[in-house]
Amino acid sequence: MSWEAEVKELERRRYLAQQQGGKEGIAKQHAKGRLTIRERIDSVLDSGSFREHGRATASPVYDDNGEVIEYVPANYVVGFGKIDERRVVIGGEDFTLKGGSPNAAGLRKSVYAEHLAVQYKVPLVRMLEGGGGSVKGGAKKGGTVGEPVFSEPRFKIIADALSQVPVASGAMGAVAGFPAGRLVASHFAVMTRHTAQVLIGGPALVERALGVKMSKDELGGAQVHAASGIVDNLADDEHDAFRQIRRFLSYLPGSIWQRTPRIANSDPVDRMEQELLNAVPRESNAPFDMRAIVEMIVDADSFFEIGALFGPSQICGLARLDGQPVGVLANDCRFYAGAMTAEAAQKYRRFVEMCDTFHIPVINFVDQPGFMIGPESEQAGTIRYGMAAVAAAAQATIPWAVIQVHKGFGVATAAHYAPGSYVLAWPSVESGALPLEGGVAVAYHREIAAADNPEEKRRQLEEGLRQNRSPFPRAESFAVHELIDPRETRPMLCEWVEWIQPQLDNLLGPVRFGMRP
Repeated sequence: MSWEAEVKELERRRYLAQQQGGKEGIAKQHAKGRLTIRERIDSVLDSGSFREHGRATASPVYDDNGEVIEYVPANYVVGFGKIDERRVVIGGEDFTLKGGSPNAAGLRKSVYAEHLAVQYKVPLVRMLEGGGGSVKGGAKKGGTVGEPVFSEPRFKIIADALSQVPVASGAMGAVAGFPAGRLVASHFAVMTRHTAQVLIGGPALVERALGVKMSKDELGGAQVHAASGIVDNLADDEHDAFRQIRRFLSYLPGSIWQRTPRIANSDPVDRMEQELLNAVPRESNAPFDMRAIVEMIVDADSFFEIGALFGPSQICGLARLDGQPVGVLANDCRFYAGAMTAEAAQKYRRFVEMCDTFHIPVINFVDQPGFMIGPESEQAGTIRYGMAAVAAAAQATIPWAVIQVHKGFGVATAAHYAPGSYVLAWPSVESGALPLEGGVAVAYHREIAAADNPEEKRRQLEEGLRQNRSPFPRAESFAVHELIDPRETRPMLCEWVEWIQPQLDNLLGPVRFGMRP
């Protein structure tokens, strides 16, 4: 006697699970310009590398004889795969079934995704599209309800994953409730520009609860969340989102127990760009392009910016120096002169904590005039968020290099230095307790007010003090490691990258820090 009949039934159930919401459900998904979850998984992974877990998982309905009369697959697909030959866990909702709102089997598989990534110490990729729970079926009486009182909170593993493995998530359609929570519980979150929305509650719920009638896009479309900081980047379409997720993961280790993946580099380490000599204008308040400076120094085509539209006065991104992944921090003087706003401070702290968690060294290009001032800044709680950013840098355990490009004023400047920072200064640098313009207005207000020509008096004072802010005394006093020709920045940073390799070999495991402001 063999088990052939049971094996055939197993094969049949696996086949049924692959059908998702059937031809009609898949056609509706495609008609909306969106891929199915299985198509997404195949697109983001190396070809043929997906190994699904729970291939026959479903919520079946049986008749009185124990025969299956309805077979509803789990509407969450999860398993192992590879990205650039590196193993990952990948999963996501199947929107062709119940609009991605989890059925019983799908919910278990979605919770399993974080457990699998943490257990095997590999990155987690989520392809999200769906809602949270539904009131349908919630009123049934009899049987057990809820989770056992002794069970571990469902969200604990989501939080644990963030401190152990890289997590990258994409919003590919409407993402609401629990999936929206998962989206933001990521180190990198991207949403498609034209087909995705991220919502705590959808339009029907908002209208019923608040009497406000809005569309999904008005509530949580790309134009809302690029500026809210809920997602880091926007993608032109799903394939662009896949590309960004793959690129983000290329800079990170598989887990906190591995070091960052250094790759072969063809960009000369002694490359010196002539344009750097003129990159910062001599006029103190004239704007300049900090991103162009960054791109001339890091390995060619390696800079990957994260969160450009949230807190835009602060630039955050990943890049490589001589093949070594690095975190990049820089100020953009074209927004609030580079001042640290509440939003910029939140972005800064979160990025530093991610780099510290995964032991990614940081290079910091400083043009910091201080915390943003004014009534809106006070109402936004800027000083609290700013001090949290300062604390994140002050407690960082990673190698940290600072390039003093231009301004460095006030308490906010402390956020740009970590313990043991390697500090290089350009001749264009200015530093002090306050920017000259504001500082002169405060310190010399009586003299200015008493002058026959107050504006001329203010200008004279500012120019006189500016001449005393030469960077040479700081170099002579060994307050910086080196005062350098800007063109020397890449060669010196690439040399620093070699110095820190033994340190990176030993920076493994969890990072701990306490409460921050």
